[in-house]
Amino acid sequence: MSLRTNYCGELSAEHVGQTVTVCGWVDTRRVHSEHLAFVDVRDHTGIVQVVVDQKVNVRSEYVVAVTGTVAARPAEMVNDALASGAIEITDTEVTVLNEAEPPPFPMHDRTDVNEEIRLEHRYVDLRREKMQRNLRARAKINSAIRGAMERQGFCELETPMLIASTPEGARDFVVPSRMHPGNFYALPQSPQLFKQLSMVGGLDRYYQIARCLRDEDLRADRQFEFMQLDAEASFVDQEDVFTFISEAVADATEAITGERPTEFPRMTYADAMDRYGSDKPDVRFGMELTELTDLFAETESNVFKTPSVKGICMPGGADELGRNKIDELTDKAKQWGAKGLAWFRMKEEGLEGGLTKFMSESELAGVVERLDAKTGDMVFLIADKKRVANKVLGLLRLELGKPPVNSGEFSFLWITEFPLFEDVIDGNPIPAHHPFTMPHEDDVEKLKNAQGDEWLDIRSQAYDLTLNGWELGSGSIRIFQRDVQEQIFEILGIGEEEQMAKFGFLLNAFKYGAPPHGGFAFGIDRLTALLVGEENIREVIAFPKTQKGSDPLTNAPSPADPAHLEELGLRVLPREE
Repeated sequence: MSLRTNYCGELSAEHVGQTVTVCGWVDTRRVHSEHLAFVDVRDHTGIVQVVVDQKVNVRSEYVVAVTGTVAARPAEMVNDALASGAIEITDTEVTVLNEAEPPPFPMHDRTDVNEEIRLEHRYVDLRREKMQRNLRARAKINSAIRGAMERQGFCELETPMLIASTPEGARDFVVPSRMHPGNFYALPQSPQLFKQLSMVGGLDRYYQIARCLRDEDLRADRQFEFMQLDAEASFVDQEDVFTFISEAVADATEAITGERPTEFPRMTYADAMDRYGSDKPDVRFGMELTELTDLFAETESNVFKTPSVKGICMPGGADELGRNKIDELTDKAKQWGAKGLAWFRMKEEGLEGGLTKFMSESELAGVVERLDAKTGDMVFLIADKKRVANKVLGLLRLELGKPPVNSGEFSFLWITEFPLFEDVIDGNPIPAHHPFTMPHEDDVEKLKNAQGDEWLDIRSQAYDLTLNGWELGSGSIRIFQRDVQEQIFEILGIGEEEQMAKFGFLLNAFKYGAPPHGGFAFGIDRLTALLVGEENIREVIAFPKTQKGSDPLTNAPSPADPAHLEELGLRVLPREE
């Protein structure tokens, strides 16, 4: 027989006169009179007020069961802030199921608490209303994603957690093998190769809510362990991938916000960098980067004799930004890689700033016209290489205008045509995505003769989905022909022997009839955080690590037992200073 008949938050005027039993934790206790006290009892659905004999000895976070009669509160005592605020439980019998020490921090979300303390006592922190809301929202998102993928014909498959190391752009976590001394497994950074092999195996449409692990520096949108929707499909092109991923994201968004996004616009990587200085642009606000290089083609000013001059205009910034703030922004621009930051206030008579004396009338007028600067606006220019100008102005734009995460606005954006390579080191190009990405069909011929920075102009069939300036995830159409995959490996400096040692199982699989295929993966932690208005994914993960990668709850990581190390044939060497 259940200990309770009802949840605290579901009781309402409809239950008046009924005898009920609720269970939960004591939230607060208030003395009402010489004989009576009010006790708020809390469970995951909310709070209900119960009237008890003052002699009942309960304190904050005691675990209790309360049986009594639901009664309407007097009109002057109705609490509209609570779902159960119109009623209370009277004629009560209170059973203390477990006593509790005073909690290490107040349980109300309006109280700021040191994160280390919160994570050390995470089992208490999880009782807070915000954490309950966030984790239950996450569960709704998982459910919505599964429903969307299965509705579209995808089959859920679990891939292994102990694998061989594969290049995914970050360091692997490795696991020593007891049965094969001196050898190690890697924990998967993603299920990439296994989902491609599933396509060779004829599964046709695969998905998984997959746990992935990457040994990389942590930040607000990154943890060692993260969960992603991982999907792959055969006989598809880029449009098909956009369709099934957009459907899953739309279902998840609607499950949390009640509104279904209908627009998933597209933008090429080149346009995103040129207009926003970012491959994950926040398009909720303007302040786009504007090309000004041609205005300074015949400039007399050495400051602007550079390959690129670009600018942004901050509406109303002339009055909002004082000199101290401008100096701070200038220092940041230098930290980001710029030589300096040119700034101007827009006055009725025109631009005002220290560099105006070095600029011609036509240059000043051209900047005002191109940026559509109005009186009271602030103008910023960067003169440098184009990549530097884009990067610095993109970061400056976010510094000056980015809306808060909890703005309630959700602007999804697909970024397409990413470069196939992101850098060239010692003559070898470095893949921007991973080495299994298909080159753009219009750039395949460039692979034969590219040299130096020419590699960086070759596009791929890779794409990202972004939301409010966060990268949700990425994907691509994959290489599915062995000769093409071998060609890409060779370009990357991976010789035939290394190819077979690291990727022989994939290359061999391609010999047996691999279908054209493509896929995508997006972070469930990130999507959840954005949909519930959190700035840090730790707030939507039940048991996260701190930014330093530690777990105050279990004191992980910790030294290994010497006997365990001996069994594995390992010894720990002192770190060199």
